[in-house]
Amino acid sequence: MQKNVTLLSKISNFIRTLPENKMLFLLALVVGAGSGLAAVILKRAIHYVAWILKGWFNNNSESFLYLLYPGVGMLLAMLFVRYVIKDNISHGVTKVLLALSKNDSKIKLHNTWSSIVTSSVTIGFGGSVGAEAPIVYTGAAIGSNVARGLNLSSKHMTILLGCGAAGAVAGIFKAPLAGVLFTLEILLFNISMTSVLPLLVSAVTATAVSYFLLGNSVVFSNSIQAFTFANIPLYIVLGVFTGLISLYFIRMTLGMEDKISSIKKPFRKWFISAISLGLLIFLFPPLFGEGYDSLSYLLNNNTVEAIGPSIFGSLFEFEWFIPVFFTAVIIFKVWAMSFTNAGGGVGGTFGPTLFIGGVAGFVLARIINLSGIYSVPEANFALVGMAGLMAGVMQAPLTAIFLIAEMTGGYILLMPLIITSAISFATIRSFEPYSIYTKRIAKQGDLLTHDSDQAVLTLLKTSELIETDFTKVAPDKSLGDLVNVIRTSKRNIFPVVNSENELCGIILLDDIRQIMFNSDMYHVTLVSHLMKEPAAFVYESDKMEEVMKKFEVTSAWNLPVLDCSNKYIGFVSKSKIFSAYREQLHIVSHD
Repeated sequence: MQKNVTLLSKISNFIRTLPENKMLFLLALVVGAGSGLAAVILKRAIHYVAWILKGWFNNNSESFLYLLYPGVGMLLAMLFVRYVIKDNISHGVTKVLLALSKNDSKIKLHNTWSSIVTSSVTIGFGGSVGAEAPIVYTGAAIGSNVARGLNLSSKHMTILLGCGAAGAVAGIFKAPLAGVLFTLEILLFNISMTSVLPLLVSAVTATAVSYFLLGNSVVFSNSIQAFTFANIPLYIVLGVFTGLISLYFIRMTLGMEDKISSIKKPFRKWFISAISLGLLIFLFPPLFGEGYDSLSYLLNNNTVEAIGPSIFGSLFEFEWFIPVFFTAVIIFKVWAMSFTNAGGGVGGTFGPTLFIGGVAGFVLARIINLSGIYSVPEANFALVGMAGLMAGVMQAPLTAIFLIAEMTGGYILLMPLIITSAISFATIRSFEPYSIYTKRIAKQGDLLTHDSDQAVLTLLKTSELIETDFTKVAPDKSLGDLVNVIRTSKRNIFPVVNSENELCGIILLDDIRQIMFNSDMYHVTLVSHLMKEPAAFVYESDKMEEVMKKFEVTSAWNLPVLDCSNKYIGFVSKSKIFSAYREQLHIVSHD
């Protein structure tokens, strides 16, 4: 054991002695390999769990277990999280964003495996969510913990966290460019071009691992046709259509999860969610699991298989019932996803976004074809719709364009992918400034953005900038006592604090300079007569943006800081904030 520890220590010391670019290159390879392997393990785990549960089905009576399986998977995941992990691991991408903005890119060690276990059970049992957000959380955790294990700086930890996330997306979709773009568009908003190289190394390494273990085939085989210039106006319509669906997706998801989460008893919440999800799957079989099987059928023009066994069998004889059915699937997929996540399951919105986008493209194409006015290739619109919805829901159009092109081999549709993604992004931005991942944390003031100033202010913490070397004075003390305090103080501000450590006021040296040498007033003038109200109070929990607004409004240079119980802590100064701002800006720029 001692030999192993010594060996690890030697390896760690050797890596830290390497030049920065070589060190990051080497670690990006390691993190990329780990993230790619994690992606393969998760995909295989989901497949084998599903095979064990469904592989023995022989007749329709057994298929009723489809209604029970998702609830069982949610329960198992909930129990594992509640009694084994004892930590909230849902909404993986949002958790990574919070780690970047609030926790110096540190992610707990258990996140390198816990999301794989819980999401494989959730999705393998039929939970209507995706595996991509959990694997992003896993990859980011791998990168973060590699950096922590080597005692690297916060700057390097952030880069390796990004490498892990890029590798995870690249590995699960066999899409290296999309992995890098995902990290740049959604996670690491401010990064220099020199820091992009480790992301590329990690993404390519993860993709190579995925190809080696899973084969050379694309994630979604398809029967798309060559792009036709005359269809451009319809791809524009598809962009607006997917943009509006993105608005529904974001607001309905967050609203439903909030409503379900308001149920305080976890097992009651699970029971309601499990019954609701089972009912939805009974009515709409494509809602079972990720929905990728149905999506693949639509990409290959096999509508019958995409529908699956349905209670509406005879109604499908009417041509217009098919787009009606899939429109309902679009609406209720958001519900099914929300029930899965809020009911205890662990999964993400990435997969449902792809599924709904593909179905939306198919619905629009089928309506156009049934109208008899024009004929369009339905598989093409399904594929482009996937990019349109991703660009809207995630507000990451570049990721959407290249992810769909890479994982389907659909580069012949690059132009409509760009058109639809751009229009969808413009449409959703007219209504919603934040993505599904950032909307909640933006309200809390914890979101890092592409604005460097805003990003730095988000990263600065008020609690870390408090100065406490101010000498306190009691309000019942005399001017003579105050003068004695001034003699030994290096500060020109004196907080007046009572016996309960409550701030009564402040005294500025400039305000008493004219009377402090008048000894006749030493015993007759009390501190309470000399103090004044501070221009404003800062609370320890205040966001730095709010603190800066208080400085701007009051024109003060120092402001007192109180805790949540209104007890005095110290002061925060503009000079300390500016100094911390310059240091953090250097870190954020990753130069």
